[in-house]
Amino acid sequence: MTDTAPLTRPQLRRLLRNARRALTPAQQRQATLGLYRQLAQHPLFRRARHIALYLPNDGEIDPCLLMREAQRRGKRTYLPVLHAWPRTRMVFQRFEQGEKLKPNRFRIPEPLTDRRRQRPVWALDLILLPLVGFDEVGGRLGMGGGFYDRSLAYQARRQTWKKPLLLGLAHECQKVERLAQASWDVPLQGTVSDRDWYLAPR
Repeated sequence: MTDTAPLTRPQLRRLLRNARRALTPAQQRQATLGLYRQLAQHPLFRRARHIALYLPNDGEIDPCLLMREAQRRGKRTYLPVLHAWPRTRMVFQRFEQGEKLKPNRFRIPEPLTDRRRQRPVWALDLILLPLVGFDEVGGRLGMGGGFYDRSLAYQARRQTWKKPLLLGLAHECQKVERLAQASWDVPLQGTVSDRDWYLAPR
């Protein structure tokens, strides 16, 4: 765990991004396998029928094995898709192996936009989110664009929010002691690393 107390959010983001980028290809492959072992047989993953994941970028831990496993079991899988306008909006669209992808404005591959295959947030069972940093109480530090926070904001305001379950995925080196959370940050129910589970207290 890195001592990050005196760092600002931009400084912390830079430090943790560098840490995950520094992982070797072999370490990344091992982390992918470790993440799969942590999640694939867990009841939260096994019960979910509609699961949103992501395609890794910038050293993020890779959930590709989980996506393949979900599809093998007949689950529906979804990827984030950015809207051309408004540019701050992100939706979740169904994705199957072999579908054509295109780079978005951040050069991250995403499915070709098809509104008929998009699913509202409240109708998803589980969202597996990428992150830059996390703590043990549900805090998440993202890339700074706020796409996930905005996409989940309405659901987060509901007092009876039961789903989707929000789990961050991360390398163990991205764990910090405590993250200062802004008013717009949507807390996670927990984070799963390649080594352990960190469920937030209820």
